[in-house]
Amino acid sequence: MEIEIDIEHIRAFFAKDRFAANAGVVIDSVTREKVQCSMPITGEHLNAGGTVQGGAIFTLADLAFAVHCNLGLFLGERTDITVGQSNCISYLAAPKGKRLIAHTTCLSSGRSVSVYRVEIRDDLGNFVADMRGNGFTKTPR
Repeated sequence: MEIEIDIEHIRAFFAKDRFAANAGVVIDSVTREKVQCSMPITGEHLNAGGTVQGGAIFTLADLAFAVHCNLGLFLGERTDITVGQSNCISYLAAPKGKRLIAHTTCLSSGRSVSVYRVEIRDDLGNFVADMRGNGFTKTPR
């Protein structure tokens, strides 16, 4: 039997991620297979050259990754939090739209190590960035 995902509980938990919340990142949808998060592009997100700052794009990707790799906490499958161990992001093009959208895919999920892909596009469909995140599930001492 499939356990229903309580997105409001997930949103409340990740609202404590003040940096992402202050950047405007929102959790749009969550399934076992995919998480979607988005962020409006505002003047606060622009770099000196007038394009979206890489750190803003990374913040969106990182939160989407965190939601997906910690989904087991909200489904009662895990009690230990998964943290980012390493990641690699490739910036492919400057966004042209008004919003960035991140979609996650789990590539591998083991007992303590997991790997996720996060694809970031703008609301016009332009491929903006691609991130691979490695997660490590901590065991309490």
